[in-house]
Amino acid sequence: MIAAALREDVGSGDLTTDAIVPAGLRAQAAIVVKAPGVVCGLETALEVFRQLDPQAEMQVHAGDGEWIGSPPAQVATLRASARAILTGERTALNLLQRMSGIATSTRRYVQAVEGTGCRILDTRKTAPGMRALDKQAVRCGGGHNHRLGLDGAFLIKDNHIALAGGIPHAVAAARAARPGLEVEVEVDDLGQLEQALAAGADVVLLDNMEVPDLRRAVAVTGGRAQLEASGGITLERVAEIAATGVDAISVGALTHSAPAADIGLDFEA
Repeated sequence: MIAAALREDVGSGDLTTDAIVPAGLRAQAAIVVKAPGVVCGLETALEVFRQLDPQAEMQVHAGDGEWIGSPPAQVATLRASARAILTGERTALNLLQRMSGIATSTRRYVQAVEGTGCRILDTRKTAPGMRALDKQAVRCGGGHNHRLGLDGAFLIKDNHIALAGGIPHAVAAARAARPGLEVEVEVDDLGQLEQALAAGADVVLLDNMEVPDLRRAVAVTGGRAQLEASGGITLERVAEIAATGVDAISVGALTHSAPAADIGLDFEA
């Protein structure tokens, strides 16, 4: 993924850097976090520079997962070819800013539900080709990964149910295909919840339910299955949703809408 990102940005060569900067010059640069947040992705950023200069090295001052509360703060020192630093700067910062932004957003959600026992989960709403890094950033922020891809777990959604002829048929088909594998079913209302429980679903995803219905769902389920709330979850609502007693809340916004962290790279004398 990093190689592809560099090909996209560099193309046949960095015209400006190659014309101006001597090939043998080596330099040192500071990576600086300029706004409060969680650091995530320094190793990924280093790999960008190593693909341009195998001798690139980084001294880390604040590890992945650390909260930077008093910016500006230098979180790493990079030593490499000056050309490599200049050519890789944008790609490295794009990745570092995205990962740190996701980790920061996740940390805020996790803190909002602290003490409830409810887990914050990510979704598959990630940038194409960047899922591994997006999900690493969620873990860095204290969240939990849902399935990494379609091959990771059963999640029977509304369109699956429609094509299978109903929840019982869909669950039975999944059980027959992979006995012993956990089955999760998405439902829209309490009637579908009853069907999913009767069919033996291990996890039920309560999609876009209002808080009173979530409370009723927890009461109806009585521990027979894990319950996951999803759909339009915002930071303002997440604590109230967690208080209903659901086991987990999946938040697409962690990866599809997290703002990039404010991080810069500055050459040092």
